[in-house]
Amino acid sequence: MTREEVENGKDYMLIDGEDNAVPDGFNADYLKAYYGKLFPCADMFKWLSYGNDGKHPGCDHSYSGRREFSFTLDNDIYLRFQSFNTASELENAIKEKCPFKIDIGPAYSVDPSKRHAYSQGGDNIFTPVERELVFDIDISDYDDVRYCCSGADVCLECWPLMTVAIKVIDTSLRDDFGFSHILWVYSGRRGVHCWVCDGKARRLNNEQRAAIADYFRVYKGNENSNKKVSLVGPALHPFLARSYTDVLQGYFEKRLLSSQNLFLNEERFEKILEMIPDESITSELRGKWLSNKRSKEDINVVRWEQLKHLLSSKKGQGHRRCIEEIVFSFTYPRLDMEVSKHMNHLLKAPFCVHPKTGRICIPIDPNKCDELDPSAVPTLSKLIGDLNAGGFIAEGDNGKEKGNNEWDGTSFVQCVKYFKEHFLDPLHKSCKEEIETSYNAKVKQSRNSISW
Repeated sequence: MTREEVENGKDYMLIDGEDNAVPDGFNADYLKAYYGKLFPCADMFKWLSYGNDGKHPGCDHSYSGRREFSFTLDNDIYLRFQSFNTASELENAIKEKCPFKIDIGPAYSVDPSKRHAYSQGGDNIFTPVERELVFDIDISDYDDVRYCCSGADVCLECWPLMTVAIKVIDTSLRDDFGFSHILWVYSGRRGVHCWVCDGKARRLNNEQRAAIADYFRVYKGNENSNKKVSLVGPALHPFLARSYTDVLQGYFEKRLLSSQNLFLNEERFEKILEMIPDESITSELRGKWLSNKRSKEDINVVRWEQLKHLLSSKKGQGHRRCIEEIVFSFTYPRLDMEVSKHMNHLLKAPFCVHPKTGRICIPIDPNKCDELDPSAVPTLSKLIGDLNAGGFIAEGDNGKEKGNNEWDGTSFVQCVKYFKEHFLDPLHKSCKEEIETSYNAKVKQSRNSISW
């Protein structure tokens, strides 16, 4: 199908070829079918309405219409400050424009599409008032501690660094801050996004968001720094101690050491020796490792055990702390701090299609994040092939569905099911209860005022 046919609004998509083969990666011509048949628009709108659906007298009827959506269209046309009052409005706009990317911004004090009218009034009341607490973690920020890939490239040897980040941050958000409604999403290419959706999280101001981001801030180095982390105090903070014991140490020793060959040669082990301030220790280890003594065991494991033994045998907290700092330097989550600190930051919506990989930005179950293979997530071309094979998008028939829901068993449907059952339904229930509680409190206060 040509681009012209897509833009002219035909509601079908036929894959050419005898075997229904679909090109790999991103293909803009398939977006119309994806948005028309698969994209969970109603669920997305329900999520971002937070119970304000008009079915309860305590609902904020203006809430949904104050949320910003941003569409990136073909040829890098960028439409900001889109807003929609109903799920149908959002769905129709997405189907009409077929955005290459959808970003979600905050809920503003007024309808963002009418912001100019308010700004001309001089009242300066156009400001963000609610926004999920969000985190953005990219594998490219770990380039100094991985040797298998670089930049946006990722493989199963380095992707577990994202798994570690999910486990560390998710546990802390729940246990240390008491948040419950947390959505993790694969970004579609090189990282993960986190959306914290509890009411108290959405209403945090910029200073409070910055404080939470700084709570997680441990990695403070750059490519020119010998010391990558800052672990202060005589003992690790309880959060860091838990992360080290439960996640970081095990991953470093059982996976990263060998998968990245951290001690394989002089160039690599020198990076680690530079983190040790005691020259007598580094000289001893360097001399031992440069002697090129062969071992039947994994050289990375052997050298790490030698380093740990030598540091542990020395007196003083600083030497033992060195071991922890090395592990933290290689494994601790590296957050894009600016994304988390500001309410008005836009973030790519779940279930978007990444334009460079064709992969769907699927939700991630933090309890099963070890199972995620980024190269195996549903792709636009695979989903369109599944739909076509199931008879759901065939020429003629006015776009009506045919077949027997063969695509219900695809991995995409499982992703949507997880989103609804494990995230959206509990969140919606909580939001309804919060609205009911707030409404009853206002009614009681009003009655008390009248009685006086």
